[in-house]
Amino acid sequence: MAIVRAQNARPVPTRGWDLSSPAGFFKEFDQLFEQLATPAPNATQWSNSYPADLFETGDNVVLEMAVPGVQVQDLDISIEGRQLTINGTLPNISDNEERRYWLQTIPRGQFSRTVSLPAGVDLDNVEARVHEGLLTLTMPKAANARARKIEITNG
Repeated sequence: MAIVRAQNARPVPTRGWDLSSPAGFFKEFDQLFEQLATPAPNATQWSNSYPADLFETGDNVVLEMAVPGVQVQDLDISIEGRQLTINGTLPNISDNEERRYWLQTIPRGQFSRTVSLPAGVDLDNVEARVHEGLLTLTMPKAANARARKIEITNG
């Protein structure tokens, strides 16, 4: 197979990178390495990195949140009014060797996530469990927040 240059070829888009000249290429390369050398984000920047689903069923409000590697004893869950707050910690790695990351996307350190609940919940009967890195909170709706059938009369 032969590679032939097209006569009227358009430049390939490079997602905003200036690769049209050697100077542009080296400038982009330097910026890439500056980004790699930038320190990792601190713990407060990880607050929304843990994906979560919040949904309701007939009688419950349910939150499922991915918390891989987080131990049960490192989680704290509270509900105040309609605000659900989950605090936790994924311990930092503490070994004797110095690490120089090429990529770091695992959130380590403390995190906090607050979500607004769509309906009042019965705080005395909330259940929480962690199974295979998934936190599941099952919160029964308060009696006054449940849907109920209204009977209609004639006249």
